[in-house]
Amino acid sequence: MKLKLNLGSAEASDDELPFAFMLITLMASCGISPYESFKRLRRVDLLPFIKKEAEEIVRSVEVLNKDPLTAMLHRADQSKSVTYGDFLTGYVSTVKSGGSVTSYLKSKLRSIFDVRAVAAVRSIERLETLVESYMVMLLVLLCVYILVAVMSSTTFNSTLRMGINGGQVMVYLILFVAMPMVSLVFMLIAQILRKGTLMNLKMIYFKALPFAVVGGGLFATLAFVPEVLTALTSITLSLQTTLNSVLPSLKIQTLVSNTVPFFVTMVLALISLVPTLSYKNVVGVNFKAEDAMPSFLRDVSETRKTGMSPEKSIVHSAGRKGYGSFSKILERIVNQIEWGVSLRKIYSDLQDWLKSWPVLTNFLILIETIEIGGGSPEALELLAGYSERIRDIEKNKREMLKPYVILPFIWTVLMALTFSFTFYVITQLPTAYPGGTGFPIMQGQMALFSSAIIFHSWVSGFFIGKITQGNFAAGFKYSLLLAVTAFVSLLLSQNVIDIVFGAL
Repeated sequence: MKLKLNLGSAEASDDELPFAFMLITLMASCGISPYESFKRLRRVDLLPFIKKEAEEIVRSVEVLNKDPLTAMLHRADQSKSVTYGDFLTGYVSTVKSGGSVTSYLKSKLRSIFDVRAVAAVRSIERLETLVESYMVMLLVLLCVYILVAVMSSTTFNSTLRMGINGGQVMVYLILFVAMPMVSLVFMLIAQILRKGTLMNLKMIYFKALPFAVVGGGLFATLAFVPEVLTALTSITLSLQTTLNSVLPSLKIQTLVSNTVPFFVTMVLALISLVPTLSYKNVVGVNFKAEDAMPSFLRDVSETRKTGMSPEKSIVHSAGRKGYGSFSKILERIVNQIEWGVSLRKIYSDLQDWLKSWPVLTNFLILIETIEIGGGSPEALELLAGYSERIRDIEKNKREMLKPYVILPFIWTVLMALTFSFTFYVITQLPTAYPGGTGFPIMQGQMALFSSAIIFHSWVSGFFIGKITQGNFAAGFKYSLLLAVTAFVSLLLSQNVIDIVFGAL
């Protein structure tokens, strides 16, 4: 089973290099030259950039009969990664000068982790700017909507009853074209800037597909079969009556006129519900594994210092409490070791249970260290130390981005309140022509525009999921909550305006 990190080539190399350098350094500490390390790296699917580079270096040596150092210098000149090229150039220079290769590799490893820590801080700043820019763009579109609606207010009522004017076309463009396009553009930028640690999440997206297909069919039925809307309106009326009898203080009056938005909210919530639960299970295991893996490696390192074999050190360390849900994975590993299963086969099985790229890479490095050098305490100590640094960098990134989760809820409520107030004031919907032919048309427009606001809020959830956790699958939870928040905000704001208009 092959696992691939979903990154672009340049970004992939930068994210792979700390692990590749760590693996090469550990091999060097066990007496293996970097060229022999590259030969072993050809089978590491988790590091596609390094795997490709290793194949090129080995091909140059074994097929083209180049000297290994010459082949490395050639790849250093050809590589797009400045850090990787500098690593190869420095290694060749160290060998030619007779210096200590191990000391150079350890120094280079420390340097790249320092650089990655600084880069992580800069990436957080870029993401913060991206979220703030997204919010500003939405506020600008909201202001444009208000401006267009106010400028066309003198003819708005008549055009709603008789036809569509330029101002109304602009409202359609803002709600149905501009806002979705802004969200898609910012999601694309987030895809470039924010890289997650989880892989192979396609099954989570596929779980939303059946509900999306059914929802699309229901929307088509609702649009072309009027009897369905009549039935939904009847159901909504019964729900409104029930809510008012149970909670009379709420005085809900507009639920019936929001039948279509209510239906849209329910469909979007159902699309997000199953993937949300599935993603929660995945995150529960993998994020806990990312937190616990450095501690586990530290325990293995300390146990190995007592003279235990690498396999027994793993078994002993896995028995410690405090690993949470990751303990179940470790129990499975321990059982396989006791049954005599090889570490390679155990790792292959582990790929089916975990989706965290850092955890799988650390396990791979642990296995390589044991196979090439018997898992020396010094090598394991080095692995544990740098694993802790990787864990801290990613954990700090997620923690610093958590406060930005509140922003989409703020702009969702703001959009809903502003839209309801503007539409009601301009059209005077609660009091204007309640018995005339234009009244149902205005209610229909209100329902259509409200549905657009709800859908846009739902889409915004995927943007914030990508920002906070690095993948769009995390957005299913936020999209569900934002769709419900948008509907409730629209409903409450319309009820408040109904009460105010009714009192005048």
